[in-house]
Amino acid sequence: MAGLGLSTPMALRLLGAADLATAQPRASEFTPSKRGGGGDLRILMWDAPTVLHPHFGRGLRDLTASRLFYEPLAAPTAAGTFAPVLASEIPSVKNGGLAKNGQWVIWHLKKDVVWHDGKPFTADDVIFNWQFAIDPANATSTRAGFEAVARVEMLDSHSVKVVYKKAQPFWEVVFTGDGLLPRHVFEPLKGAGAREAVGMVKPVGTGPYKLVEFKPGDLIRAEINSTYHVPNRPFFDRLEIKCGGDSVGAARAVLQTGEYDFAYYVLVEEEVLRRIERGGKGRVLVMPSSGVSFIQCNQSDPWATVDGERCSPKSTHPFLADQNVRTALSLLVDRVSIHEYILGRTGRPTANFLNAPDRFRSTRTTWEFSMEKANQTLDQAGWTRGEDGGRAKDGTRLRMVFQAAANPTVQKIQAVVKQAAARAGIEMEIKAIAASVFFSSDVNNQDTNVRFLADLQTYTSFTSLDPQFFMAQFLSWELPSRENNWTGRNLSRWRNPAFDQLWRQAEVEMDPLKRAALFMRMNDKVVESSVVIPITWRNVMHAASNSLNGIEFNGWDTIFGRIAYWYRQGRA
Repeated sequence: MAGLGLSTPMALRLLGAADLATAQPRASEFTPSKRGGGGDLRILMWDAPTVLHPHFGRGLRDLTASRLFYEPLAAPTAAGTFAPVLASEIPSVKNGGLAKNGQWVIWHLKKDVVWHDGKPFTADDVIFNWQFAIDPANATSTRAGFEAVARVEMLDSHSVKVVYKKAQPFWEVVFTGDGLLPRHVFEPLKGAGAREAVGMVKPVGTGPYKLVEFKPGDLIRAEINSTYHVPNRPFFDRLEIKCGGDSVGAARAVLQTGEYDFAYYVLVEEEVLRRIERGGKGRVLVMPSSGVSFIQCNQSDPWATVDGERCSPKSTHPFLADQNVRTALSLLVDRVSIHEYILGRTGRPTANFLNAPDRFRSTRTTWEFSMEKANQTLDQAGWTRGEDGGRAKDGTRLRMVFQAAANPTVQKIQAVVKQAAARAGIEMEIKAIAASVFFSSDVNNQDTNVRFLADLQTYTSFTSLDPQFFMAQFLSWELPSRENNWTGRNLSRWRNPAFDQLWRQAEVEMDPLKRAALFMRMNDKVVESSVVIPITWRNVMHAASNSLNGIEFNGWDTIFGRIAYWYRQGRA
């Protein structure tokens, strides 16, 4: 344990959480005697979904909305275990469904499941999703997760065997989060035009609701799935999700005026939120999450063009490639003020990029807000002040564009950083981009966070129960570029061979103690490099009417993952 840099309490913590046992979600307080009868459920999503597709969704809002219609084989529970959804059971060594080293797993599927169009859900559909995800022509956002899979074999009409290329410490890496597509609908649409074709096809899934109407960034209307595979679920007959607007307006519509039943992802500064809560029509749901809000430092040049491409992997940032500049920036982030005056219940200050699950969180990192040290760092690195107070070196000025999704809370965080940066001689321009654009899956849009045509950007990223895929966003071969249709996940364009090696080791390490230590070292490298500057370990807040119940506090699954179990008090 000492060799791994782990204390005895830390080792015990890891050992206690090493085996993700099978478990059912918490039992519902409401047991209905029939399906439906609950009338309309009205929801607001200010962070508006732009695509309803489990293989193309980029932001959390897209994946959340997709889960209304598409379901996985299994989903994570609030306890950090897995529960079956389309599978009949969770594979294990004991029931013969799992190899001891995780290199293969057998999934048995429920036999009473049909797609929204009435066609049966079978093993062939599961195989199709693997084929669809790994096809380079489809340019899916899920491809990286499936790259560890060697093949998916059909054992019978309702059983598949997933064989990995090597020993798999986290065999639940595929089919346990994002939903599954039907082969008979989407096979004709695969290939170079798959992404564009999505907008022309109504989602056909197995979820509790069927799509009636979708206007990207504006409206989702859905109706009950009368053939849903869970008896007497869901409760509500229809869903109306109004998209767009702003977070404050969404919170008011639930907590103050009562016009809506639920507001997704309330991102409102604490002082304003407390005033809105006095309306008394609803309550704020504070849910723990794995999310981390951070500032990302671009390592490629967003202002120069190489072979016709800005932010080309062949370019180098004129000043953020300097570790000293990034270190100075990390010293200029006043996390305490951001937490106390802006974010409040939304989270807590953190020095780590990887904060959850608990067993993977490093205890070696620290953060500090010091104007003095930031100035000293820049002085010693040769970034000297001019007569106007701004800093420059070899003719290059420290002038940065700091972009983010448009939201009053986020812009205030940007303003706090800009103010501190100015006192260190760094010029900073704040750029706010509509959230529907910033998180868009449209890779041709130059204002998306994937294209990152700015010096700095801030947003929130979430990990799953295993951080292998989450930490892949720093791999040297994951740089987005025109060549890969900007599907790479390393948005900062950072390269570090030592990090790559640690990630490769964790990919096959079966010892839970050693594997946890590898992820801690990965986190430490990222934090020490200041290629990302962690700000807050987030809670996710939603607003719900006082009559709306059955919502599970689960930080590992999307909030709509168990919407079939929601109900209205008084009509139950």
